[in-house]
Amino acid sequence: MADRYLRLTNTGPGRFLSRRLGLPQPTPLHRWSAERPTLDGGPLLWRTAASPALDEKELGAVLDHSGLTVRAEAEGGERYGAVVLDATGVDSVSALAAVHAELHPVVRSVARCGRVVVLGSRPEPGDHHQAAVQQGLEGLVRSLGKELGGGRTAQLVRFAPGATPQHARTTLDFLLSPRSAYVSGQVIEIAAESTAAPGADAGTDAGRSDQPTVVQGPLAGRTALVTGAARGIGEAVARTLARDGATVICLDVPSSEDDLYRLASELGGTALPLDITSAEAGRSVAGHLPPGGLDVLVHNAGITRDRKLANMSADRWSSVLDVNLDSVLRTTDHLLTEGALRRGTGRVVATASIAGIAGNVGQTNYAASKAGIIGLVRSLAPRAAAEHGVTVNAVAPGFIETRMTAAVPLVIREAGRRMNSHSQGGLPIDVAETTAWFSHPGSGAVNGQVVRVCGQSLLGA
Repeated sequence: MADRYLRLTNTGPGRFLSRRLGLPQPTPLHRWSAERPTLDGGPLLWRTAASPALDEKELGAVLDHSGLTVRAEAEGGERYGAVVLDATGVDSVSALAAVHAELHPVVRSVARCGRVVVLGSRPEPGDHHQAAVQQGLEGLVRSLGKELGGGRTAQLVRFAPGATPQHARTTLDFLLSPRSAYVSGQVIEIAAESTAAPGADAGTDAGRSDQPTVVQGPLAGRTALVTGAARGIGEAVARTLARDGATVICLDVPSSEDDLYRLASELGGTALPLDITSAEAGRSVAGHLPPGGLDVLVHNAGITRDRKLANMSADRWSSVLDVNLDSVLRTTDHLLTEGALRRGTGRVVATASIAGIAGNVGQTNYAASKAGIIGLVRSLAPRAAAEHGVTVNAVAPGFIETRMTAAVPLVIREAGRRMNSHSQGGLPIDVAETTAWFSHPGSGAVNGQVVRVCGQSLLGA
């Protein structure tokens, strides 16, 4: 359903009226397209606070790959498409003051739909001064994301000891692009170990403004399976992974068979009508895979059966937990045990929800299942990387414009749309772009992360 309020407030009369009444004034977000593949508004300003822990030359090369012109010095009156502040060396309160000193003069110069990315270090348990100020960066970034407005976002990229800018290349490419339009106020940790296959970090130059269009995407030659692919977020994920070159296996319930086959045919993939909750689902999926196995497994299938706990039957409870959590656990276990996910490029991406982070009235079953996904990711990720060379991450959508949210009562729907830093709902493509970043063969240093795709919702984010 179209967001009529967003359209209204971006007309002359609508802007005047909403300003006079003190109502939200959402900015149309700049999302990636072949016509506008990079951020608008000016160059990327790269600044440093204290003595950085990252190699300056290597970081500069990674930032150059964003497609934006990189500047080391601010110029009066200039607008910036992005500001990147290297605060990895901040280890005292006095050094933390340098973060303010670097951001304060330029934060008003970030263009509409621009980006602020702060680079930090993992808080060290053996140094409580360093841990305190590095954790302080999280509070700063989350608050800044709520202050910026105008479609701008703020993120913290935290480097584990030994992690390098090259480990973060696909992450910075994503955050410094229109693909991350509905991701804000997030903390993403970069590990020193990477499951990426040799040469995988090279990625693709498609989307850089100074390069010719490259048809072959970063997932070319790789196979992805998306559950719940027939419609909504799952369909967007399947389309986006296919856009990036993957051969996509589209899985959904047999009752959606017609839509499933239509989508698979359009994408040049295959359809797999299957009840993912069946005891043999893992075996059926494994039997459908091509020789060499699977590179990307996206767990997107999910249902809701809402009632307050006092009114919720056992059937409503168990059906949601079975689809949203138990099937994910069983299928993932089977495919890992069988070695069906390729070492080095294997990626598991599960769909959580901000309901699993903040809770929601009438959704104890759904919230339990989505919080369970977060627990799965945090527990399995290090073992899957060590034993199988596979990463495990999750996206946690907020209010996303789908047929399901279109059926929500008007007042609740409008509250969901406005209660975030962007004052608007997200689109399925926003979740899909985040999934594609996790799925990238060069994202091997991103593991065990739960990234909210919610426009920095005021609930739990």
